[in-house]
Amino acid sequence: MIRDSLKAAQVSAMKAGDKPRLAAVRLILAKLKDKDIELRTAATVPDDDTLVVDVLQKMAKQRRESITLYEQGGRQELADVEKAELAVIEEFLPSQMGEAEVQAAIAAIKTELGATGIKDMGHVIAELKARHGTQLDMAKASGLVKAALA
Repeated sequence: MIRDSLKAAQVSAMKAGDKPRLAAVRLILAKLKDKDIELRTAATVPDDDTLVVDVLQKMAKQRRESITLYEQGGRQELADVEKAELAVIEEFLPSQMGEAEVQAAIAAIKTELGATGIKDMGHVIAELKARHGTQLDMAKASGLVKAALA
């Protein structure tokens, strides 16, 4: 489980005295705790690894956006802090599919569902997310689906 490896990373960072890594791991664990509290009243709770990957993907996306903004604003020291956090977050994410793999998955789903045009985009994206949601960036994937169906 990813959550267990996060807790182990926290302990090893404490023992090693690696303060930046420890801060990043604690940040991840805090976000997970927030999500757990949010889901206490939910009717259905997703699988734990799915939940953790979802939180990590959102955190990674936020870091990438912050890095871009900091670099545009000339704040390289803040961008470097965000890059270090992003590196720690990406350690715990499952390996991402390459663009060719994503296009192959889209083509398979497209033929399986009989999708022909943009009107079928929602069905294709839903099936793609169900099958490969933890292994790809859905923002990039939706662009590829749109191109495949156009």
